[in-house]
Amino acid sequence: MDASLWLSLFSIIALLAMSFFFSGSETALTAASRARMHQLAKNGDKRATLVEKLTVEKERLIGSLLLGNNIVNILASTLAASVLIQIFGEAGIAYATLVMTAAVVIFSEVLPKTLALIRPDAFALVVAPVIRVIVLVFSPVTIAVQWIVNSILRAFGLDASRASSISGHEELRGTVDFLHSEGEVVKHDRDMLGGILDLRELEVSDVMVHRTRMLALDSDMPANELIAAILDSPFTRVPLYKDKQDNIIGVVHAKDLLRAIQRADGDFTKVNPAKIAFKPWFVPDTTSAQAQLNAFLKRKLHFALVVDEYGEVQGLITLEDILEEIVGDISDEHDAVIDGVRKQADGSYIIDGQLPIRDLNRALDWHLPDEEATTIAGLVIHEAKLIPEPGQQFTFHKLRFKVLRRAHNRITQLRVAPVETATTKA
Repeated sequence: MDASLWLSLFSIIALLAMSFFFSGSETALTAASRARMHQLAKNGDKRATLVEKLTVEKERLIGSLLLGNNIVNILASTLAASVLIQIFGEAGIAYATLVMTAAVVIFSEVLPKTLALIRPDAFALVVAPVIRVIVLVFSPVTIAVQWIVNSILRAFGLDASRASSISGHEELRGTVDFLHSEGEVVKHDRDMLGGILDLRELEVSDVMVHRTRMLALDSDMPANELIAAILDSPFTRVPLYKDKQDNIIGVVHAKDLLRAIQRADGDFTKVNPAKIAFKPWFVPDTTSAQAQLNAFLKRKLHFALVVDEYGEVQGLITLEDILEEIVGDISDEHDAVIDGVRKQADGSYIIDGQLPIRDLNRALDWHLPDEEATTIAGLVIHEAKLIPEPGQQFTFHKLRFKVLRRAHNRITQLRVAPVETATTKA
């Protein structure tokens, strides 16, 4: 074998090595964590800053890498064909096709991309300075190629500049869900991050205590009975109404009541809870949970009453209710331990109809929709398009719902089971 053949052989190996570099760099730079690169760049890592700059203009980056990769692959294939034709004659073309296909697939595609996927961040940091130079060199060509591509797309009525992109919130939510499925994020942490992301989308009507479960006392009750009822309740703040429950005239704080009783030397007859009640704060039911949280912090209050567009009281919202959307249920020594869910031996659940859908999804890792209804009973009525009778069963969202109890037009208790469990039982 003469010197020219050896030179051609070494050139083919060098070109395959360059193809290895281009393929691995493409995978590493597209798979690298943007969040980690951003954090490293903030900490002064110059290579991470280069990675950020390169990935901002992905069209130029991918165009340059593909251009370089194709050039070296074509050149390597041409040289291989030339060498093998000199050795085997016309049959060398077939041998060159087989050999170069195997070499390119294994050493220039699968191997570098696999290595890049193992440690994309480290790979990207290493190749970034060289890729930056390559992008600058190929910039005129890639701009011309991109102009041609965009012209072709526009001819078919497509505009690449209007490509839809996922929002930052959805990308973060998807990342957290994916990491949870991979076992890298525990369920509680996933729920907390999801709760933070949901605050802007939730309205106070989604997280409030509904008026059917709200404790409100008649201000005209005898003082001793009213005080006893307030002190016996598990709540720190209790609304007072006059004549009808929608007419809330004040909210009594248990600590203020105890101070008044102390000043009266324990004589309940000298204490009027209505006079020590603070003015109620009314908020629209369409207020976002995020805005209400900010309002609570700004006004240094923990309690508000929720009203609809007609001014009718729909329920109450507290700072704790909003925080529970992030951290889960917050219980203290005075909370009644009633979670509204009892698991049965057959795998089904007995559920209080007024339990919020979001609480169920969080506790049982279900994915029931909460756009059209807030409670599980409301979801059943919405899906069934009627107010069901006790004993009726429905199947939707991969769950079987059986109505156990109903009070007037309200479903008060349900049995819910996954379809597989319900079918096996049947």
